[in-house]
Amino acid sequence: MKNNPSGKLHIISLGCSKNLIDSEVMGGQAAASGMTLVGSPDQADIVMINTCGFILPAKEEALETILTLAEGKKKSGRNLKLIVAGCLAQRYGKELLEEIPEVDLVIGTGEVGRIVHHLQRLNTVKYERSAVITKPDFLMSSHHGRILSPDTATAYLKISDGCSNCCTYCAIPSIRGKARSREPDDILQEAQKLIGRGIREIILIGQDTTVYGRDLKTHPKLSNLLSELASLPGLSWIRLLYTHPAHITADVLEAIAGHSKICRYIDLPVQHIDDSILTAMNRGVSSERIREIISLSRRLMPDVALRTSLIVGFPGETQKRFKRLLDFVKEARFDHLGVFTYSREEGTAAAKMPSRIGEKEKERRRDLIMAEQAELSYAINQKWIGSVQEVLIEEESDRKGFAFIGRCRRQAPEIDGVTYIRNHSTEIGKIMICKITDADHYDLYGEIL
Repeated sequence: MKNNPSGKLHIISLGCSKNLIDSEVMGGQAAASGMTLVGSPDQADIVMINTCGFILPAKEEALETILTLAEGKKKSGRNLKLIVAGCLAQRYGKELLEEIPEVDLVIGTGEVGRIVHHLQRLNTVKYERSAVITKPDFLMSSHHGRILSPDTATAYLKISDGCSNCCTYCAIPSIRGKARSREPDDILQEAQKLIGRGIREIILIGQDTTVYGRDLKTHPKLSNLLSELASLPGLSWIRLLYTHPAHITADVLEAIAGHSKICRYIDLPVQHIDDSILTAMNRGVSSERIREIISLSRRLMPDVALRTSLIVGFPGETQKRFKRLLDFVKEARFDHLGVFTYSREEGTAAAKMPSRIGEKEKERRRDLIMAEQAELSYAINQKWIGSVQEVLIEEESDRKGFAFIGRCRRQAPEIDGVTYIRNHSTEIGKIMICKITDADHYDLYGEIL
């Protein structure tokens, strides 16, 4: 193929599910152009690291991965090409190119749709190292092929990209651009393609799914999109993630409550409960409104699973304000909860704020909340013993006495616990009716009925 890239490509995808979709799209385009995707860097002619650059630990993981591959390339002496893509590339593209001479190409988040062009250039004899950082305005469509794991029954579906919220701690708007939504028909077309590939669970994602459609001329509603997706034959579960407490509305909660295919699972990253901290974060929501959403969710769906994420150690978080957050965790009794220590990100408004808190104190506060949540989670999980749940079987288990690992509707992949299944007589990808026989702090245990 004279005008197409050739050779073997390995993609390493770091960070969130939104980044994973970008990797799947780039992999799909590369495969369609004639490249072969391989399972390890040792087999590849080109390795692409699709990086995360959201917070310090994610940046450190990305840099460690890049440097490990760069060192391997230097030692082996083989003609391996290294591409750095994604959020870290968008933020620090030129610096990465200057500091790591083994990297051949750096491309930002706006270049996902042009990956074949970059691979073609990389294959030319006269290619010179470069960083291509353009406006982050790429928005995928149903026409973009995606590479999915052949044995997965779950797929993410990105309904929007970018963010216009401008929370003071977050660099995402500068990395991913302004919020932009896909047309409902295009989303439905992709959903049908995924169903045709054997996908049983579709997880809707975006930087903030609850502002979906506000930027489009027709102003489509998220609640209507959920209802249309729920009407598609062949789809078993729909899950909605990344719902901002300032933007989630009653009609969205009613749509979730009103359709059996939609998991009664609300992902509500509140970040904090103290009103002065919420204002300093520019979250656009009050503690009273957060409590109203939680109350309405539970009134509409008594069996709802609530997940949240919190930030501790934000500038100005006094001991009194932190205690308010800890008390709220005890009060709200979230089914799933994650805590981040505040990461000071250059270029954000919060980076200039005074009243900073030391790393050890941030970690102490995180540990206090996680210890409290562990007790809450254990008590909540114990109540599900004896209940009957649908469980999506995902992989074989190496845990003694349990043959498979799956998830029930209350558990999202990668961020929540799992359900261990005792029985041997089932298959990966099936949804089975199971009785929960035991539970610990984060995981459930059951057997197929």
